[in-house]
Amino acid sequence: MVENQRLRVGFRTNSIAPERLRYIRQLGVTDVFINPVTPAGVESGDIFVDNTDQGDENDRLVLAPDNVPSAARLEKMREQCEQEGISLQGIHTLQFNMYGDIMLNNDGADRQLEAIKKLLSNMGEAGLPILGYQWNPRGVVPMRTGTTTLRGGAEATHFNLSEIEAPDNPVLEREYVEDDLWKHYESFVDEIIPAAEHARVKMALHPVDPPTIPTLMGIPRLFRSTQSFERALDLRDSEYHGLKLCLGCFSEMGEDIIDVIHRFGERQRIVFVHFRDVVGTAEAFHETFVDCGNFDEVRAMKALKEVDFKGVIIPDHVPNVTDDTDWGHRARGYTAGYLRGVINSLSLN
Repeated sequence: MVENQRLRVGFRTNSIAPERLRYIRQLGVTDVFINPVTPAGVESGDIFVDNTDQGDENDRLVLAPDNVPSAARLEKMREQCEQEGISLQGIHTLQFNMYGDIMLNNDGADRQLEAIKKLLSNMGEAGLPILGYQWNPRGVVPMRTGTTTLRGGAEATHFNLSEIEAPDNPVLEREYVEDDLWKHYESFVDEIIPAAEHARVKMALHPVDPPTIPTLMGIPRLFRSTQSFERALDLRDSEYHGLKLCLGCFSEMGEDIIDVIHRFGERQRIVFVHFRDVVGTAEAFHETFVDCGNFDEVRAMKALKEVDFKGVIIPDHVPNVTDDTDWGHRARGYTAGYLRGVINSLSLN
């Protein structure tokens, strides 16, 4: 098992094919989260494509309420990573097909709840300690509206609220009320966190992206501010109820990143970190390289060390650079090297 009691760089990946894992290990990266894919014909809502290094069916994790991987399947994936010197930390996120009915209290809510409980149990048995998730109508409303050119002709995604036609018009058959969605989330926490505690799997909640906008196309966006995350964490005091701390999203909020890290790090509720940045804030921003953006990345890394965070930071999204793959081998390689250099320099000092 890879040593894991330190701040370190990891990746999200849709594939654990040997060629992908070997490339990751060559970069000095030791940890991955598997990003699940939806069954054929089911829209995932994920705009960040990863079709390189597909391997065979054993190298990807198909996840749906009626297709929950067994403990044996998850254990085999963990062992496949370990053979290449990589620690499989868990499942990076749940797609909308696994929680959308719970969020909106649709007919399939009970089926999705039972599927997540089963997944947690199987993950615990297989030795996968983290399940990331979001409470975001991903794929239902726009997450990004275009691309922006960066230095040297690289491209990154952007969001501009003014580019959405009729943002106040409901995209579904009805308009939803924020208080109702909070009730649905509170019920989710009451049901799922005890199951996570029993399985010893940490749940890690990601912000809505883009944040700060209260409602978009008829759907309230709950986890859009620091205050909303504090409210979520206060629902249950448990080390298994924490955050996937996306610094990019908190940067989009216009928050002081150092304060955010200290606020949640001192509560010991940071499960893992998305280390990326943007230029601008929620109603108009674009993603960028890790070495430029709204916040000081060295100070942010120092703050993570100050709160004694000993976990994984992942680049999450990266710009598209010349002749790169859809997963971003070149851009992720650059980002991993940069982040590892920052970590090592802080250790020396």
